[in-house]
Amino acid sequence: MNGNTPYAGTPGVTQAGHRSNADVPDLSVEQKRALRDSVASIAALTREFLPSEYVVGSQVSEGSNGPQAQISVQPPIGHPVSAGLQPSIEDFDDEELLSHEEDEVARGLAASAALQVKQVMGDDITPTAR
Repeated sequence: MNGNTPYAGTPGVTQAGHRSNADVPDLSVEQKRALRDSVASIAALTREFLPSEYVVGSQVSEGSNGPQAQISVQPPIGHPVSAGLQPSIEDFDDEELLSHEEDEVARGLAASAALQVKQVMGDDITPTAR
């Protein structure tokens, strides 16, 4: 049964448990720049949805499965939240790499970070105004 999986390896070429180099997309310099720009715009949009007390960061790296991106938000209190993105090689044909996801990811991260603060604060806070 091990020979039926893509990770079984090809004798003499790929070790078992490792991916073939042909399976992992290799990006050009322009494609890497486009990915970094898209991730940076998601992080900037997330910053617009949140007050300045929230820290938003982003990172693009090369993983074993190809390019990976991560946007993280550290709320003033509570646990950090993050979103990981792994675009497929077909996504790199367009100039707008992650544009269809930008708004959705930014809103989701902002909402999750705000929820973290609310959960930590609880209902014990007395409102300052009505």
